[in-house]
Amino acid sequence: MRPVAARPVAALVAVALAATAAHAQSADAVVDARHAGAEGARVGGVRTYRTLGAALAAAPRDGRRPFVVRLRAGRYREKLSVDRPNVRLIGAHRDSTVISWDDAAGTPAKGGGVLGTRGSWTLRVTAPGFRAEQLTVENAFDYPANARKPDGDPTKLQGTQAVALALTDGSDRAVLLDVRMTGYQDTFFANAGRVYLRGCEISGHVDFIFGAARAVFEDCDILSRDRGDPRNNGYVTAPSTDAASPIGFLFVRSRLKKESPAMAANSVALGRPWHPSATPMAVSSAVFLDCWMDDHITVAGWDRMSSVDSATQVRYWFEPAVARFYEAGSTGPGAVASPTRRVLGPGDLRSYTIARTLGDWTPDVAPSK
Repeated sequence: MRPVAARPVAALVAVALAATAAHAQSADAVVDARHAGAEGARVGGVRTYRTLGAALAAAPRDGRRPFVVRLRAGRYREKLSVDRPNVRLIGAHRDSTVISWDDAAGTPAKGGGVLGTRGSWTLRVTAPGFRAEQLTVENAFDYPANARKPDGDPTKLQGTQAVALALTDGSDRAVLLDVRMTGYQDTFFANAGRVYLRGCEISGHVDFIFGAARAVFEDCDILSRDRGDPRNNGYVTAPSTDAASPIGFLFVRSRLKKESPAMAANSVALGRPWHPSATPMAVSSAVFLDCWMDDHITVAGWDRMSSVDSATQVRYWFEPAVARFYEAGSTGPGAVASPTRRVLGPGDLRSYTIARTLGDWTPDVAPSK
């Protein structure tokens, strides 16, 4: 065997420096729960933090260029708000990089009262250009344990909505690639601007994808969790789309799955029309194109929803027939013909495209390296 020539020390040093430089260029900050140094100390040329909150605080306010944060594998128990433009969060893997908090709508607030749905988030985005890849955002509120408590138990929360990820006022052009969102009721609050999701997984049971955003879900897994109810295990969507928006939620080549084979068939609706405070300005929109559906999806497909007018305290019911609820090309055990499930014809499909949903924005869907 011919001996392998040893590489000069100078060459090895050059390779190491080049690798460090490349890493520095690919991240503005690294978050590592095992980091033992001071917050923001440079490790390999990159500012390194123990918490994601500390890293986000270092993001520039002007957002003139992307601020890239790489998260090492770990469980980060933090409640976080992204209020600066063009923040990018890149995890090691969605199974090993988890951002988790456990607030619910009925959780006591610091200043008195309770949080409400809009305050229950684990991660909230209120700035444009947000991007997340290869990580999980979890609301760890234990809905089943709370439901098992007797009604007279003072620790039982009445507000069980618990948001994992909220895209709210100021959010626009958000991209989520290979992101998992887990919760029960109201998991993903997509309520502002436009968002594109690819290869994501979203789990929950009641209205677990909801809001007024224009959102594309491409090649995603939509996982309904079992409430143990043989007749009603929840609703996939509750869009509150503005009447002026051409499309609300567009699901393309995605899969609607159930948590376990034992979950009751015909027990989960595709969606119901949400009118916050009974506003007439919402005309809910959800469209499923070429999606596979398991047998938990109801034969009726859609359901009605009520809302209370905040000014008059009058309750109104909104029917799915007056919403913009459609499907086309559905397959699987849950794809059944029904007079209440409106199917788009070939001529209609031209109006329901990714491009029309997102308008003048074409998202960059290439995974970060």
